[in-house]
Amino acid sequence: MKYENKSKTFEIALYFCVPFREQLLDYYANNKNIGDAEENLLTCLADLFTQISSQKKKTGVIAPKRFVQRLKKQNELFRSYMHQFVGKTGGMQIIVFSVVSLGYALLKFVVLPKVHVEDWNGSPIFWGDVEGINIYFLSYPFSVQDAHEFLNFLLNELVDILEKEAQAAKSDPETSSPTEKTANGPKNGQLNGVRKEPLVTWVHKNFQGILTNETKCLRCETVTARDETFFDLSLDIEQNSSITSCLKNFSSTETLNAEDKFFCDKCCSLQEAQKRMKIKKPPHILVIHLKRFKYIEQLGRYKKLSYRVVFPLELKLSNTVEDADIEYSLFAVVVHVGSGPNHGHYVSLVKSHNHWLFFDDENVEMIDESAVQTFFGSAQEYSSNTDHGYILFYESLGASNKS
Repeated sequence: MKYENKSKTFEIALYFCVPFREQLLDYYANNKNIGDAEENLLTCLADLFTQISSQKKKTGVIAPKRFVQRLKKQNELFRSYMHQFVGKTGGMQIIVFSVVSLGYALLKFVVLPKVHVEDWNGSPIFWGDVEGINIYFLSYPFSVQDAHEFLNFLLNELVDILEKEAQAAKSDPETSSPTEKTANGPKNGQLNGVRKEPLVTWVHKNFQGILTNETKCLRCETVTARDETFFDLSLDIEQNSSITSCLKNFSSTETLNAEDKFFCDKCCSLQEAQKRMKIKKPPHILVIHLKRFKYIEQLGRYKKLSYRVVFPLELKLSNTVEDADIEYSLFAVVVHVGSGPNHGHYVSLVKSHNHWLFFDDENVEMIDESAVQTFFGSAQEYSSNTDHGYILFYESLGASNKS
């Protein structure tokens, strides 16, 4: 199923993130009167997840109308691009739901014939994650840059809602339980003077990490450190590189000189300095955004970088402040298919029950683990392969990071 408008149709599949789903269902369970609460994106999403997880049938159709309507009402950016769900294919319908890693907007409708489930000898595999119920996807046309932007929009919107609810609970302690706090810094990663400690939410616990920006004055050798939070890491990419090398470049030392000198508070003047970024606190769910779309001034437009960037199934995060390797496991990939940013669509890879599944519109199939490497990118600039990994989702294997 496709949604079209005058421009090219862009599609993306959002993957299924188990920790996020479990926290969202817990949120719904702990707010029994959620139906009477003021409607927002969080309540609509929680209601939708609960409808799916509480179904007894293995197949079915649950349209996310409230969530779509709420998003359109709340953000005009999405109004002209969302379209109503229309039509079905013949035979038994299966609508797969996946708000997985929240890599893009909403959900993507994927209508599948029942045979796909039966072919797997009755083993639900991916569907087992939601108690036998299929999950939902939604797609709609958009420019590719918005896939990454929507991830941040949705996560920050959910955080805002949860923080407002926690503040309201403080003023009425008899109706709600206390909310935990953290001194990790503001959720938007900006340190703007003195402010109250922000409330911690389960969105923070799953997705938020902390970066430390260290600047060393080369005259007095004083080191200035500034912390900022993040929900994802956006990495510059190079041809025939890897996620590991991209992360090393992300944390490489940069010299500030000439017009870029650093103002040292101790020297009270502009000085040459060295600057580097390191990960102070790795997140439980590490979202890596590969910057495949670069603005070319000579062309006056964005160009897709089809570079081959190897992303491993198991990743060791070594550029941390403590210099201790943190291990992650890849569980989802958003893939952009197309030669440029203004045309093409998205497909998805998801790992469930030790099996990899490939989602492309109405087609869902099991693939061998070795097939994941076909989405690394192209070793040559002009290649017929236009399927390139764009957003990666890793889950920490360390118990210390789990919430």
